[in-house]
Amino acid sequence: MNDLKIAAIGGGSGLSTLLRGLKKYSCSITAVVNVADDGGSSGKLRDELGILPPGDIRNCLVALSEEESLMSRLFQYRFPSKGSLSGHSFGNLFLTAMSAISGSFDNAIASSAEVLAIRGKVLPVTLSSVALEAELENGKKVFGESNIGVVESRIKKITLNPAFPAAAPHVLETLKNADVIILGPGSLYTSIIVNLLVDGVADAVKSSKALKIYVCNIMTQPGETKDYKLSDHIRAIEEHSHKGIVDCVLANNGSIPEKLAKRYRKYGAKPVEIDKTRVKTVRDKLFSGSDKAYAHARHDSGRLAKTLIKIIEKSYK
Repeated sequence: MNDLKIAAIGGGSGLSTLLRGLKKYSCSITAVVNVADDGGSSGKLRDELGILPPGDIRNCLVALSEEESLMSRLFQYRFPSKGSLSGHSFGNLFLTAMSAISGSFDNAIASSAEVLAIRGKVLPVTLSSVALEAELENGKKVFGESNIGVVESRIKKITLNPAFPAAAPHVLETLKNADVIILGPGSLYTSIIVNLLVDGVADAVKSSKALKIYVCNIMTQPGETKDYKLSDHIRAIEEHSHKGIVDCVLANNGSIPEKLAKRYRKYGAKPVEIDKTRVKTVRDKLFSGSDKAYAHARHDSGRLAKTLIKIIEKSYK
C-alpha cells in the first residue's frame, strides 16, 4: 500500500484532514487543490497582489509534512488581529514571496514542499485566476466563493469565470495514472465540484482506471447544501461532470453529541441523511471529537484514512 498512487481532490479543511491521515499509509499522494477561494487572508493577497489564493495550498503542504516540526508550526502561524499583517498566516506570505522570487505559483509550491519535506505532492488544479459563479433555483446569480457558501436558495448550477480554464501541469497526468482518486471531504460545490469545472479534469477522473471514492461531509451546510441527502450530493456531482463518475461513497453513520447537534441546528444544519443511491455506499463512524468542546463536526483523520484503506484493499483483492 505504501506505493499506492492516490490523488485527492478538494479544498478547505476537509482535504487537509484527509491528507493528514493518508500520509501514514502511502508516500505517493498528490493533492489537487481548488484555487477559487476569495475570502480571508487568501482573498486579500489575491486582490492586492494578484497571486492565486494560497490558503488551501498551505494547509495541504502542512498536512503532508511532519506536523510537529518547527517549519510546519511556522507555516500555520497567524499574525495578531492588530496591525497591517492582521489575519495573514506566515505560510500564505511565504508562498506569496516565493512566487515572486521563483517566478510562478507552482514553483513556489514546489519550493515550499522542499522546505517542509512533505510526504507527497500538492498541485493547484489550475494556474488561471478564476472566480466561482452560482445560478440559484430562485433565478438569482451569486458571484464569489465566499458569497456562494451563504446563499438562501438551493444551487442549480455553478460555473467558473473564465469557463473551463486549463488544468495546471501534471494534474491530468496524475489523475490518469492514479490507483485511487478521492473526492472530498469538503464543501460540495465550493471545494469539490469547482475542481471538476477545470478543463479536462472531469473527463480524466471519469476515464481513469482508478477506484473513485467520494467522501461525503458529516453535516449539511446552510445555504450550500441545506437539507441535502447523500443522493443530492451524488446528483450534484454528476450534473456538473459525468454520470457514474464515482464508484463508491463513504459516509458517516456515527452519532453527533447533542450539544454540538443543537448548535448546528441554530444555523439550519444537520447530519447528512444517508439515503439510497445508485452508488455503493460504505458507512462508518468517522466523526472526530478532538476539537475543542466539539466546536465542529469534522472527520477524524485517522479513522477516515483507516476506513478508506480498508475499502481500497478490499477492491484490489
